[in-house]
Amino acid sequence: MGVMLALCIAVAPSGRPPSQTISSPPPEIHCKHFLYGYPLGAPVSNDLIIRDLYALSNNDTTKFADWVCCYLTCHEVDGDLDLERNWRNEPWLAPDETLTAKPANRDAYRDQKMYDRGHLAPLAAFKGSRFASQVNYYSNIVPQRPNLNRGPWEQLESRTRTLVQRYGHAWVMSGPIYEVNMPPLPHCDEPHQVPSAFWKIIAVNEPRALHVAAFIMEQTAPRESRTVDYLTTVDEVELRTGLNFFWLLPIEDQDTLESVKPVPWVLDWLG
Repeated sequence: MGVMLALCIAVAPSGRPPSQTISSPPPEIHCKHFLYGYPLGAPVSNDLIIRDLYALSNNDTTKFADWVCCYLTCHEVDGDLDLERNWRNEPWLAPDETLTAKPANRDAYRDQKMYDRGHLAPLAAFKGSRFASQVNYYSNIVPQRPNLNRGPWEQLESRTRTLVQRYGHAWVMSGPIYEVNMPPLPHCDEPHQVPSAFWKIIAVNEPRALHVAAFIMEQTAPRESRTVDYLTTVDEVELRTGLNFFWLLPIEDQDTLESVKPVPWVLDWLG
């Protein structure tokens, strides 16, 4: 039986991205952070990291995660824990696979105002979890322009916590897009590629309806811009990333879910 679906973008692509054409079924990885499958299409050389609070696929070439998925409940978002930004090296990756902090806390982000340390799995979403410090590993951090990180991206993270409080849960997926050459971190001594945009997909699975909203925000997004203006479709995210989402759903349900821009549902909680 199909699932009632609601979703998010402006123009739906005419075909499915190449990453969705596979010669054999991909492995099913059962993890609470995945909804109808993990994002397919990342390079096979990527490292898959699964933690209490999130799962991510780390790209050895760009030095950043291609995607981060997390399942949020009221247990995580409600709380009063101290969320200190204690940046930490990723213990499960080799030093040449991700950016690392140098001795005396001197790292790639030091002494510059071009980029913030942006979280893909958001720190503020885990005020109720004793594992909150996991999100400060550099594998979960990306360079984001301050106006984006402290503007519409932060607003979307905040409203997502409100969404979790309303429905009791949400699946959140985030990752980078590489379309325009961006200035590198000026004090980084490791080859890396700074994203030119970021995507986020938010899903709520009710007994009678699956709601999904997708957003894409460029690094140039103004701080005062409205978050709803970045609402798009999952099809658009797939087209611009080469990833495939919700692939365990029947194909007809995927087509419906991923081509719709669910403006009324999003405005109801995003404002």
